[in-house]
Amino acid sequence: MWSFIKRLWAVMLRPSVHYSLGFLTLGGFICGIIFWGGFNTALEITNTEKFCTGCHEMRDNVYADLQTTVHFTNASGVRAKCSDCHVPHDWTNKIARKIAASKEVWGKIFGTINTREKFEKHRLAMAEREWARFEANDSLECRNCHSFSAMDFSQQSPRAADSHQRLLGTGEKTCIDCHKGIAHGLPNMGERASSVHGAQASQAIVEVRALKDYLKK
Repeated sequence: MWSFIKRLWAVMLRPSVHYSLGFLTLGGFICGIIFWGGFNTALEITNTEKFCTGCHEMRDNVYADLQTTVHFTNASGVRAKCSDCHVPHDWTNKIARKIAASKEVWGKIFGTINTREKFEKHRLAMAEREWARFEANDSLECRNCHSFSAMDFSQQSPRAADSHQRLLGTGEKTCIDCHKGIAHGLPNMGERASSVHGAQASQAIVEVRALKDYLKK
């Protein structure tokens, strides 16, 4: 095996006999474009509503919740799909989110929430993990569409307008602090989060920050 690897490496280092440097450079450039285009196309496919609701775990639970909220149907006709709220728009944070979310594949394979009963059992842990992620990135996905500078506070309830104006640029709180359950049903909030849930929430913050720092290097 080691002998094969050395021979392969030698072939990779050997100058081309039949093709010019210009041809190889152009070929590599074209292959790079094809690869990058294919990668981004695949990435965008994973952001579509069809992909997100392709499994019954999502379609029958959280997507069903979303359809009853103002994020799905409203007077303005603007609909937020799954990726709008769960995937940041800028590339670095998007990739960090995709890497962190890849572990959900294991949940699908092993049937972690493949029944309604299992889903409800894990709803609190999943919600706490997502809330922790929003707290860690200052509700970045919310701010993809909502910004204080574009808000007409006169059209909001007195309580909301007062909260938004007081928190404008202070960083004291983030959107998710006041808007839990805005798009999905809340778990049983009467139940105290277990130490396991708390550990998962803390781990979510650590993972988000570590991935962002790594991708910025």
